[in-house]
Amino acid sequence: MKASRRSDVDPFRAMDVLAEANRMIERGEPVISLAVGQPAAPAPRAARMAADAHLTRGRIAYTDALGRMDLRERIARHYEEAYGVDLDPARVMVTTGSSAGFNLIFLAAFDPGARIAIASPGYPAYRNIIRVLGLEPVEIPVGVESRYVFTADHLAAAHEERPVDGVLVASPANPTGTVTPPEELKRLIDYADEHGIRFISDEIYHRLAYTGGEATALAFSDAPFVVNSFSKYYCMTGWRVGWLVLPPEMVRVAERIGQSLYISAPELSQVAAKAVFDATDELDRVRDGYAKNRDLLVEALPRLGFRDIAPIDGAFYAYAAIPEGHASASEFARTLLAECHVAMTPGIDFDLTRGEGFVRLSYACDHADLVEAVRRMEAHLAR
Repeated sequence: MKASRRSDVDPFRAMDVLAEANRMIERGEPVISLAVGQPAAPAPRAARMAADAHLTRGRIAYTDALGRMDLRERIARHYEEAYGVDLDPARVMVTTGSSAGFNLIFLAAFDPGARIAIASPGYPAYRNIIRVLGLEPVEIPVGVESRYVFTADHLAAAHEERPVDGVLVASPANPTGTVTPPEELKRLIDYADEHGIRFISDEIYHRLAYTGGEATALAFSDAPFVVNSFSKYYCMTGWRVGWLVLPPEMVRVAERIGQSLYISAPELSQVAAKAVFDATDELDRVRDGYAKNRDLLVEALPRLGFRDIAPIDGAFYAYAAIPEGHASASEFARTLLAECHVAMTPGIDFDLTRGEGFVRLSYACDHADLVEAVRRMEAHLAR
């Protein structure tokens, strides 16, 4: 018996690196992981207290497939508060993390064989989910020349060469940390609307832009699908809860699919997620810690010999070419993990063509850990 052809996707190497780092930690080795984009901070106190109170009532149940209405209303209010966008909560769907949200969009909006444009380097799960669902990823190289921003010109060139059916743009982006300027985001959406291309906006790193310029796709059109999550700014990775904002005509479509695939996002997580909107002061202090870590890497990476460093405008990643004299990012990362116990992700995860020259470092860790990781790398690279 053979596995399906659709299952033939690359591993998510960041998770493989994390697994090896965890095995080393279990053996008592002092590993510092810069491999995975997971906040070191716990979920905010308000979220934990809301979950505790709900647990004492004893019943954790299914919700509507679209999610609890009180959470959907709170998410809609967030768009008014953060962006000045008036959003009907009926367009909001609560999902089992952003991962389920991407599945729902690709299933609801595209038929098998549809071509979806994505940036390279980019989040590897995009490529893998697209392929598993029988769609075709169209990977478009971006680099230093555009500050790693995927532009309307990139989209137009790809569409004119061979039409695409959808485009997915992340801002701030993983792995580069690039923020798409609002005027460029509008150009992308305008081009997509004009040419009948479904636009998907990955906004899971919103509220983590350090140099400004953060905008939601909803400010420019009702046509985009918007994906967001409580995992990153809100520090709720393991709670597995996120949300979609859907075009009005796609709400019932996504609901029908969600009913069968997921039934609903976990109710306990939804209760906690509603409360987390009241934890802005606590979460902004965590964000200030990321900014401090970012400043450290902006100074340290060039000194350590890293090159072609992406802007580090947002999210909590640095993406950079490895120092000269090293054969590949995979070997470089293996050596750093084995010899100085610092874990990072080789760029081949994010860019199948050029990625062996790059690594991604996550700085969502404690500041003291990052200081020690930089010290270890400096000592190793000075040999």
